[in-house]
Amino acid sequence: MTSKKPPQKHSVPRAPQPAEQWEVVIVPFPFTAQPGSKRRPALVLSNRAFNQRGYSVLAMITTTGHHPWPGDVQVADLNAAGLNASCLIRLKLFTLDNRLIVRKIGRLSAADLQRISKQLQAYLPW
Repeated sequence: MTSKKPPQKHSVPRAPQPAEQWEVVIVPFPFTAQPGSKRRPALVLSNRAFNQRGYSVLAMITTTGHHPWPGDVQVADLNAAGLNASCLIRLKLFTLDNRLIVRKIGRLSAADLQRISKQLQAYLPW
């Protein structure tokens, strides 16, 4: 008599509550020169109505030591954003499946939000 094993369940990452606009989240960023990824912060730009559909539009957050990029905005209130090192919000934008958001770590302060909003309007006038 052969015993049947129960079917294996493949766990799909469970999406956290959809992120809110201006929250800082941790997501996996792919390496460009090698396989794999590293967890890095990103800023949610899309609003809740968009994010509830399973995806979010994000901007990259990087440390300040990198080469300048058009529209870079220095994060002034690191504590509010949940960041522990001097960082820039970089206008390298991407759309990501919400299931890949690892966790929420903070939210932009009102002053930081105002500065990034101005840059977005300057570079992406809508």
